[in-house]
Amino acid sequence: MVPSLFLAHGSPMIAVEDTEYTRFLKNLGEQIKPKAIVIFTAHWESNVLAISSIDGVYDTIYDFGGFPDELYAMKYPAKGSSKLASMLEERFRKQGITVRKDTTRGLDHGSWTLLHHLYPKADIPVVQVSVNPYLSPGEQFKIGEALQGLGKEDILIIGSGVTVHNLRMVKWEQTTAEPWAIEFDDWLIEKVHNKDLDSLFKYDEQAPHARLAVPRAEHFVPFFIAMGSGDPQAKAKVIHQSYDLGTLSYLCLQF
Repeated sequence: MVPSLFLAHGSPMIAVEDTEYTRFLKNLGEQIKPKAIVIFTAHWESNVLAISSIDGVYDTIYDFGGFPDELYAMKYPAKGSSKLASMLEERFRKQGITVRKDTTRGLDHGSWTLLHHLYPKADIPVVQVSVNPYLSPGEQFKIGEALQGLGKEDILIIGSGVTVHNLRMVKWEQTTAEPWAIEFDDWLIEKVHNKDLDSLFKYDEQAPHARLAVPRAEHFVPFFIAMGSGDPQAKAKVIHQSYDLGTLSYLCLQF
């Protein structure tokens, strides 16, 4: 059995960096050994939930600009699984969630920068799923709920995003975290530990500094999806918390 995870993908540079956070990811991958991976990435947005459905090797998408050449030379040659994609489609449809399959899209940096550290051999099938940032937190949670129980089959669900993600507020030379970013994350952690879904679903009204932390929801909704997909009997826990550039959160949780 494997848990569900919310993992921060932060800057694309994590793919080539050796930091406290990337070492955490490598250690996490050594502890959790899934037979397949389903990853919801903040960098694939669609109005209708889209599921990658291929059996061959994914293209690696470089959906960023202005970074060192070594980043654009990286490949993550994971294969997909059309069988798993079909199983996900069936689960979503049973819950009344409209879905479509995508047979062409590669892995974006919301997926491969994390997976490169977690499973560097790229030998585990991956199915990538899009997000719709315009759905409510409760609807995002229900998308995750449709996948409850997959952890018992050793299928790892990952929500790849960032809790505090405001690129206008980053402090490029700052090595310590801004207090407001920590306060937002600490509020989330408290509500998750207390299983206070009502407050979490109203985070934009109740959480401190919510508009600073989440100016747009696309990087935050994978948090709700991952939480919804976890074992409802398990106790959620923080597995990593650090910050980069003053405000960029690397908070990660296990559900």
